[in-house]
Amino acid sequence: MCTVCGCGEGESRIEGEHAHHHHGHDHAHAHMHEHADSHHYGHGPAHAHAPGMNQSHMVQIEQDILSKNDEYARANRQAFAENGILTLNLVSSPGSGKTSLLTRTLQDLGDEIPMAVIEGDQETSRDADRIRETGVRAVQINTGKGCHLDAHQVGHAVDHLELARDSVLMIENVGNLVCPAAFDLGEAAKVAILSVTEGEDKPIKYPDMFHAADILLLNKIDLLPYLDFDVAQCIDYARRINPGIQIFKVSAKTGEGMQDWYRWIETALESRLLGHTLQAADAPAANTVTG
Repeated sequence: MCTVCGCGEGESRIEGEHAHHHHGHDHAHAHMHEHADSHHYGHGPAHAHAPGMNQSHMVQIEQDILSKNDEYARANRQAFAENGILTLNLVSSPGSGKTSLLTRTLQDLGDEIPMAVIEGDQETSRDADRIRETGVRAVQINTGKGCHLDAHQVGHAVDHLELARDSVLMIENVGNLVCPAAFDLGEAAKVAILSVTEGEDKPIKYPDMFHAADILLLNKIDLLPYLDFDVAQCIDYARRINPGIQIFKVSAKTGEGMQDWYRWIETALESRLLGHTLQAADAPAANTVTG
């Protein structure tokens, strides 16, 4: 947990911002406007390293941090719901192909569905620049030493996107399979991306993330002929941790399986607009693991 791992010692900022911003912000905006103000996000839970702090105090700090985050997440979720915005939180380890999968999704769906992106990385705006090349609006959050995005950061980043009603917001979280599992951003679903180059045991090595995820995208399946990766074993491990998780086998490079992922997004957005809950049975069967 972040009160003991040291993240948050540096300031986080939205790309291009310079002035400090304090935490009295109302997130429930119908439309958000890009401006030159700066939003920095304190020093966070890293102060749990204070000398002499005992375990019970650290646990209390963790609970306080998560409780405050949940307040911001509820405000985000309400604003998204009121405007028919489907928000997906993309989580993975570094190197999973998350950004490539995201850019292909934007290229293939961007003409059909209004979309926007919040990019989270410790440093640089390289991924946000890649997103903008698709013609989709993107805001970069650099977290410094922080190892995840939080709901407060997301709420402020949304102010820069002028989100369309009835649209999709993709949040590409910092590459990390640990801390992002604990931080609700107000999303409709967590989407875990696992590359077949990472090993089939990731779900049992990082169970909190795969338990929290609604969707698992098993990416880079075009490489399976060249790897010693047991797809069935990976699926079994994921099911042990989260029996209800929906699993799509995809290749962002070749496009294999991506249509199933796109249909899930379209169905989820339609169901959200109708006020219905998306059921597992709504997911397409082809190249999709449902049981």
